[in-house]
Amino acid sequence: MDATEFKRASHAVWEAMAPGWDQRHAFFEQCARPVTERMLERLEPAPGQTILELAAGTGVVGMAAAALVGSAGHVIVSDFSEAMVDVAGRHAREHGLENVECRTLDAERLDLPDGAVDGVLCRWGYMLVGDPAAAFTETRRVLRQGGRLSCAVFGAAEQNLWAALPTQILRERGHMPPPEAGAPGILALGDPSRLRRLFDQAGFSDPRIEEVAFTWIFRDLNDYWDFLTRAAGAIAVVLRRLDDEELGAVRSELADRVARFASSGGFEMPAMSLVAAAE
Repeated sequence: MDATEFKRASHAVWEAMAPGWDQRHAFFEQCARPVTERMLERLEPAPGQTILELAAGTGVVGMAAAALVGSAGHVIVSDFSEAMVDVAGRHAREHGLENVECRTLDAERLDLPDGAVDGVLCRWGYMLVGDPAAAFTETRRVLRQGGRLSCAVFGAAEQNLWAALPTQILRERGHMPPPEAGAPGILALGDPSRLRRLFDQAGFSDPRIEEVAFTWIFRDLNDYWDFLTRAAGAIAVVLRRLDDEELGAVRSELADRVARFASSGGFEMPAMSLVAAAE
């Protein structure tokens, strides 16, 4: 798949995911709060600054930054999916965030001038773009002198079984191809050394990379399955293509493999993000 075809397919995926992400806006805010808080700690946004959030989805992280830059500051919440931007804009209005602007922007080719922002946030976006090196270079370009990037990507597969197990089942059953080295995907930047190289190649200095654990908390297996089928990107798209019989077989097999995560409080799936920041 060439770059243009990949971008078109990826855009279609995230347009389709927008309703599911809208429904789970508060869920993402609550479960992934440790990641958001660490990203903001590393960015250190100050009152009056302009902050850009890339691949923002419904804008959870950027909207958290809005309170830190204050009324004199400005936050650009962006995504390349127009449907996601529409959802983010509605949430910003509902929260009365007058210092938040929601824009459709492509992280690999940002429609912004050089040195336009003081800081950039990107939670779970860089690993999904077709050319992460281009996205990092663009990020560096739009940052002012001394500006900082703070981002998060998902870590190793064994620390993110919520995604690794359904992906493994779909591959075993012939519904997803084997992973290609360097190809985009949920776990594509789980190797800290590759993430560090992207920072270095884009001109950032000495990125600080750390693991931040959190937990997806679902009401039960049905809630987890709903998350996978409505919000989990490429996994969701593949599941939606299966006929009822095969979908039932995949669900049954997944239920067996994730049964150990059931608890008295619901269904708890551990997750881990790498949070990285640098100037």
